[in-house]
Amino acid sequence: MQITQGGSQPSRQGAAEYFNGAVRIDPLFQAPEPARVSGGSVTFEPGARTAWHTHPMGQTLIITAGLGWVQHDGGPIEEVRPGDVIWFPPGLKHWHGATSTTALTHIAIQETVDGKNVDWLEQVSDAQYRK
Repeated sequence: MQITQGGSQPSRQGAAEYFNGAVRIDPLFQAPEPARVSGGSVTFEPGARTAWHTHPMGQTLIITAGLGWVQHDGGPIEEVRPGDVIWFPPGLKHWHGATSTTALTHIAIQETVDGKNVDWLEQVSDAQYRK
């Protein structure tokens, strides 16, 4: 058994190459091998979002606070709120973040394959974000 005390892992800023706007990432867990799952709490200030990306084993988001938007490639922008759970299947190109006026916090859970849990793609343009 392993207990990780809340607040024992330092927060970090989302890298500008993968995020647009102010984003804080708080690591929650990285299960030891042979498990492959990790999770973190991500807070997006209003207008902040991820770049387009995919996950080799998919991703689950659990919305914990605020109001946000999610979109998969070719689909509409969808509104999400606390209590919503979103599943992105493996390889599905998508982005997620806050609305233009309200912050968003979610827990992101994903698995690692061959040392990788995400494939980052191009930034979401302002035009795409404001659709």
